[in-house]
Amino acid sequence: MVNNRTLDNDTLEMLSNNMIKNTLPVIYLIVAIISLPGNGFSLFLLSKTQPKTPSVIFMMNLTITDLVLAIFLPFQSAYHWNGNNWTFGVNLCNVVTVLFYANMYCSILTMTCISLDRYIGVVLPMRFSKWRKNKYALAICLGMWALILVVLLPLEVKDLTYKVINLNITTCFDVLKMDMLPSKAAWAAFLFTLFGILFVIPFSITVYCYTRIISKLIMTSAGYLSAQKRRAISLATIVLLVFITCFAPNNIILFIHIINRIFWDKGVYTAYKVTLTLSCLNSCLDPFIYYFASKEFRKKLRTFLGLATTSSQGSFTEYRRESFLSRSGLQSHHQLEMQLSLNSANGSA
Repeated sequence: MVNNRTLDNDTLEMLSNNMIKNTLPVIYLIVAIISLPGNGFSLFLLSKTQPKTPSVIFMMNLTITDLVLAIFLPFQSAYHWNGNNWTFGVNLCNVVTVLFYANMYCSILTMTCISLDRYIGVVLPMRFSKWRKNKYALAICLGMWALILVVLLPLEVKDLTYKVINLNITTCFDVLKMDMLPSKAAWAAFLFTLFGILFVIPFSITVYCYTRIISKLIMTSAGYLSAQKRRAISLATIVLLVFITCFAPNNIILFIHIINRIFWDKGVYTAYKVTLTLSCLNSCLDPFIYYFASKEFRKKLRTFLGLATTSSQGSFTEYRRESFLSRSGLQSHHQLEMQLSLNSANGSA
């Protein structure tokens, strides 16, 4: 953050760092190359998935978010490859920056919603089944986009470019002007919203939900569902690890970085820029998670590739029957609840 036209040595060093200029654009391009076809195909399959469940709606929202990021990542890659020199104008800088951070926080909130949906399905399958409605899932998706766009409003209306005379480059959101917000209190509120409301709270909820899901599945008697249960446990563990790896490092570093810049005029620029790439990796991993998480997604993929089998059709019929029973709330026997819950974790994603 700067108040004048002179940058400190830490900022100049980050902008001149060869690792950032050479490594980040390669990572962003790889993410875009994998994410565009992967999420495009995932969106196509998810749109064909029937019945539409809250989890499917959340996954579609996550896929759209990943696709939008992948479309604009090449601009970010070109920026770093050009020596951190932005040549695409002020407006496009705002668009790319807003979409970049909107993707990260929308992904966090969407994955939190998916974890809550699975938690209800596995741990509380009957108690809150009436809230697992498509209309609520759609309203939540629209609401989270509205919230994020309101929070990121300063990035939408302010000029995020900065002319670095020493290096003869124009940066895009790498040098923040202190007057972007009216006071330190406003900066503190902005940081609290990003770190507290959009990361810490959903992160805590997600960790809690998946921990309880894993614990519940482990404690349930195995019986003939043991193999399915092991798969559900493995999937929940993988999703949790991906969530932590992709989003925790950057948000923690961002918090440390902005606090240091506001109060001590120091920063951890290089670490922040490197960990920022981790949040993008999530968009590459999502299509693979969909494949292993959703029985219906796998069925659609096999059908598209001409590999559909009778067993996959049977599993889909079983999935629809179990989903109907789960929604009806008429079965109260504990063993049946866990059967439906396990299929919710594995079948309905």
